[in-house]
Order: sequence, then C-alpha cells, then structure tokens
Amino acid sequence: MAVYALTGFSLVSLLSFGYMSWDWMKPSLVADVATDPMEKSLPPTFTRPPHIIFILTDDQGYHDIGYHGSDIQTPTLDRLAAEGVKLENYYIQPICTPSRSQLITGRYQIHTGLQHSIIRPRQPNCLPLDQVTLPQKLQEAGYSTHMVGKWHLGFYKKECLPTRRGFDTFLGSLTGNVDYYTYDNCDGPDVCGYDLHEGEDVAWDQSGKYSTFLYAQRVSKILASHSPKEPIFIYVAFQAVHTPLQSPKEYIYRYRSMGNVARRKYAAMVTCMDEAVKNITWALKKYGYYDNSVIVFSTDNGGQTFSGGSNWPLRGRKGTYWEGGVRGIGFVHSPLIKRKRRTSWALVHITDWYPTLVSLARGNLSNVQGLDGYDVWPAISEGKESPRTEILHNIDPLYNHAKYGSLEDGFGIWNTAVQASIRVGEWKLLTGDPGYSDWIPPQTLTNFPGSWWNLERLTDGLRKSVWLFNITADPYERYDLSEQRPDVVRTLLMRLVHYNRTAIPVRYPAENPRAHPDFNGGAWGPWASEDDGEDWEGGRESLKSRNKKKKKCKICKLRSFFRKLNTRLMSNRI
Repeated sequence: MAVYALTGFSLVSLLSFGYMSWDWMKPSLVADVATDPMEKSLPPTFTRPPHIIFILTDDQGYHDIGYHGSDIQTPTLDRLAAEGVKLENYYIQPICTPSRSQLITGRYQIHTGLQHSIIRPRQPNCLPLDQVTLPQKLQEAGYSTHMVGKWHLGFYKKECLPTRRGFDTFLGSLTGNVDYYTYDNCDGPDVCGYDLHEGEDVAWDQSGKYSTFLYAQRVSKILASHSPKEPIFIYVAFQAVHTPLQSPKEYIYRYRSMGNVARRKYAAMVTCMDEAVKNITWALKKYGYYDNSVIVFSTDNGGQTFSGGSNWPLRGRKGTYWEGGVRGIGFVHSPLIKRKRRTSWALVHITDWYPTLVSLARGNLSNVQGLDGYDVWPAISEGKESPRTEILHNIDPLYNHAKYGSLEDGFGIWNTAVQASIRVGEWKLLTGDPGYSDWIPPQTLTNFPGSWWNLERLTDGLRKSVWLFNITADPYERYDLSEQRPDVVRTLLMRLVHYNRTAIPVRYPAENPRAHPDFNGGAWGPWASEDDGEDWEGGRESLKSRNKKKKKCKICKLRSFFRKLNTRLMSNRI
C-alpha cells in the first residue's frame, strides 16, 4: 500500500505542478519565426527539378528537438526548421519497417502486407517486389538516386536489396539494429553477424567508424562527385538514435550534468546527429546544390522512453498508437518554399512524401495506381489547405487481441479486440490494445521512477477496447469521449471496415534457419535464390551438413573477434 500511495503521489504531483499543461501553442516552442506570418517572398523559379535530400532519424522522440522545448541541443535542426516550414500535424508509424515501407511506396501497410510488426532478419520477407518505389519513380524522372543508412525492408534475396529497388548506390545496414562501431547485429543468442554493406557487397573495411559520421561523410562524397546541374535524390536514414546507446565521449561530456545515464547518452547521440546534418547542409552549399534543393526531415516513430527518448507531453511511446508513438517531428527546408519561416498545421502523413516528391521532380504518377498519399507541396510551400482529411494509422489482425474487445462493442460491424487506429478530421479512434498508455516526463532525474509508468494502463487500458479523442482540442489524449459520442465511434468504425475490405493478407513468414550469418561468411545478407518465394522451406539441411558449414565458418568468428578488439582499441567508445 505504501508503494502505491507513493506512486499515486508522484503522478498527482506532476499534474499539480503543471507538467501536463504544456502549452501546445506556446510561441517559444512551435510558433512562427517570421515577424509577418503572411510573408510571401517569392522563391527562385523552378528552372529544373530540385535536388531532394530526405533525412530520416530513428527513434527520435517528439520532445527531443530544441524547438519542442527539449533539454537536448539541436541548433542545426532548429535553424533549418525555423527558416523553413515546421510540420506540427505530421504523422508517421509507431515502428521502423512500417514507416519506411510507407515512405518508399506511398501506401498504407494494409496495402503491402506489412501491417504486422517489423521484418525480422531471418524472415524470408521484404518490401513486395511488385511495388514501384519512390527512388524508381525518381530514376524515371532522370534523377541519380542514392541511399545511405538503415534499410530494414528485407533482404532475404538480392531482388530485395536497395540497389535492386531504385537506388544507384547504397552504404548502410540491412537489418534494424547494429552496433554503431562494429556493425554487428544479434538476432538472438549465437545468431550474430556483421551488417554494413557497400552496394551489394559486405563493407568489412568500414568497421570501427561511428555510423553517424560515416553516413554524413558518404553524403558529402556523393555530392562532391556529382554535378549540381543534374538532379539528385539522397535518402539519408540515420541509425541514430536507435539503441544501442553509443556516442563519441566528447558529446557525452556536454551532458555530464544529466543524472539519468540513458538520457545522457541518448542526448549525446541526438546532438551528434544534429552536427551530421550540419555537415550535409554545408556540403550542399559548398558543391552548389543548395539553391535548388529541398531538404525534408522526418522521424520514423516515437521515442523509446526506457532508452532515453521522450515524447512529452504526448501520450505513449514507440510501438503504440497513442500520439507519442505516431506523431512525428517533421519539417521542410528549401529556398524554393514560397511562404517560409512558419508553422504548418496541415495534416500530413509519411505516405504523402511519395506523390509530393515525385511531383516536385516532374515525374509521372498517372501510371501509379492505389497510392494512399497526397501531394502536399502546395500546403507546405504556399500554406494551402491539405488535401488529406484522414489517416489510417493501421489495422493489425495478428496483434494480441484485447481481452475485453468484442463484435458487440463494435456495434456488430467491427471486432474491437483487433488492434486498429484511424483519424478522421479532428477525431481519432483506437480499438484493441493500442499499447502502453502513459505520459512520461523527460527523464532528467537520476534513477527516474518507472514503476508508475504502467499504472494507468493497468487501471484503464485493460478493461477497455475503444477510445475516442478530439485530437485537435485534446492532443494529449486525456479525455476519452467514446461513451459520450457513440455516433462518432460508429462512423469511424465504418471507416475501419472500409479500409479493411481493401487490405491484402499479412506477410509475416516464419524465420528460416538458412538466414544464419554463419552460412553467409559471418555477415547478414541474402540467402535465397531468385526462384525462391516467401514460403520457401529451404535450409532444412541435415545436422551433419549444417555442422560442416559451421566448421568452414570458424574463421568468420575469429575475424569478428579481432575486428571487435581492433575497434575498441581505436575508437573513443562509451
């Protein structure tokens, strides 16, 4: 009882002292920078297609940027956003693969079969090969296309690789989580391998270089070797600030006063990434690209709160359909924007970048059917109304069904045990289990208490399967209106039914033992042939045969050991 009393006191104290009354419209945090909000300075004329730089960060929380009132230093991102257009009604997906797939295809997860979880390293699965990707459309428009960073859209056969999906060059990792220095990734006990690739080859020689620096340097090299007279698209998918929490120690030293160790390391990684963006911007100017460029910055999902991230004052975290999981940091910086230095509240979703960027590139969208995204450039550049009025956050039929959900609770038209979420206009509906429903203040205290984080979920979430919020009036999702407005609930459930009728079957195959890095020279990479399908049952070799292959790969393990040892000796690793 004493523990619960103390827990309750902590939550009430936070509420009493105003921690949850963060001013959504506070000028110092998200308001326009321009003295004249109606400023309409004319941009340079579009004499040729613009250079496009798309920067995607990994697991950066909504609160973790300077202009959202963060304690983390992001001067470059703050300046770029202030001089461009901040997107304060911008939505992404709650986890890695879904956001990346929707960016690359312009389609909701339910239309690519990737509506459940992420693509695991050992799954014979990847972005459907029948999808025409964003870089492929830009190639058609005459662009040189390059990717640097994290792929996480599958690699079980070569056709799935970035260089087969529209990118002329690629330097980065194929899986979702690697060491920032050694580039090793473990997908379970004794299932470890190296994951840094140059094109379709393993980049063994790059081990030991901090990935954030390595990726920024590669972007500069690409720009230096290309002509600014020819359009270029560079997709920079930073590994930062996903775990493991690693940063050069000089960045950690800046945050030595932070009591929470995880937050301290995380903050260092964010600031390091900010400086990498500074170097990329500098390279754009140095090599003559900047005046005809469009820089898009986006996070991929909400921050992971137990790994140093913060989505304050939003509810929830990475992996949830609360605002803290799906409302992203986003802005566009470009000399070509007509109305700069302002904040846009136009509704924008990550699927919108596909048609928006292809249109900017003067590409052809007439032969692309079934896009879920909209061209939002007029809304961003000119301040016009967004063509988007609703967002399907997702429908995941495989996620654990909510204990208290039923078809009856869904007016006989929708099983509310199914995890789903949709926004229509100012209304947002969630069904099933949307994930941890907590509000977590920035982790600035030493040993910040975590026991109360799940308290609301235990007392509220487990006995419900339907939530309704007026997200415009209540962006923190504090007031559930599902009982007061059953008419709105029913309307939004009908929209879920509509979308569900268009969904294709979930692609989530069982893991295949043939994917083990030991069978691939110690590195993660393609293992299936061109003729193998997603249901391939290969890899069921005899134990004798598998042991022979493992013996042949003993040198891989020895090489990995010396690589790690060399990295630890040469790098300033924390």
